[in-house]
Amino acid sequence: MRHLPWLILLSAPVPLAAQGVLVAPHAVFVDHRTRSGFVQLYNPGSVPTEVSIVALFGYPVTDSLGNLDLHTIESPDSTLPSAVSWIQAFPRRTVIPPLGRQTIRLLVTPPAGIVDGEYWARLAISAKGSAVPVTGADTTKGISVGLSLEVRTIIPMLYRKGAVTTGLTVSNLRAAPEGDSIVVRARLTRTGTASYLGTVRGELVSAGGSKAGTFDMPISVYYDLDPRFTISTAGVAPGRYLLRFWVAAERTDIPAEQTLKAPTVRDSIQVQIR
Repeated sequence: MRHLPWLILLSAPVPLAAQGVLVAPHAVFVDHRTRSGFVQLYNPGSVPTEVSIVALFGYPVTDSLGNLDLHTIESPDSTLPSAVSWIQAFPRRTVIPPLGRQTIRLLVTPPAGIVDGEYWARLAISAKGSAVPVTGADTTKGISVGLSLEVRTIIPMLYRKGAVTTGLTVSNLRAAPEGDSIVVRARLTRTGTASYLGTVRGELVSAGGSKAGTFDMPISVYYDLDPRFTISTAGVAPGRYLLRFWVAAERTDIPAEQTLKAPTVRDSIQVQIR
């Protein structure tokens, strides 16, 4: 088992404008009736970009500090809702010219008799452009030096069969000062038969009812998470505040018809700022 960040850069830190591709949509939803989907790629750079796509199994997790990461499993067993082995991409490899576009079509062929529910995969789109020259390298002997860069973008693919439901519960809401911020943590537990795609929001409210700070972050809950959020307290007057915390099943980056409905969950605690 291993962990992968959402965006993996395999190289030294140099400009990547000519190396990556833009990927749409941010998540692919496949229905059991159609069993197909697509990903659109755009190369905004000035050089051709070689692109490949593979499927892997993974889901978001949080570490002991509340940081989000993508946990991947190379060989998911039958106890996990994996759709990785069902996916075929056409084409799997391609070269996109400068300012060019490419549609990757997905065919999903699950085995007969799968039970109703939601099955998961991640689509890893790797883009590799031409070598980028390294400035400052010694070229007095006529030897050019460059770095071959690869940018990997990972998006979820959700395969749904039959009626699926989702929901969320919030527990153990807490807050603690850290520098010039308040760090907010809460345990998010998914209910139902499908992943929860929503947005977490929070706000600090003074005794007089004015907002002293807010946060707003999209969240995807497949299994329990205990994420961290921060609210800046720079310039906030000392005193007692109410922290309002809520999670709604809505996302600005995902079509509303693909976001499963669920009740908004709310909680609040008192916070002392010194």
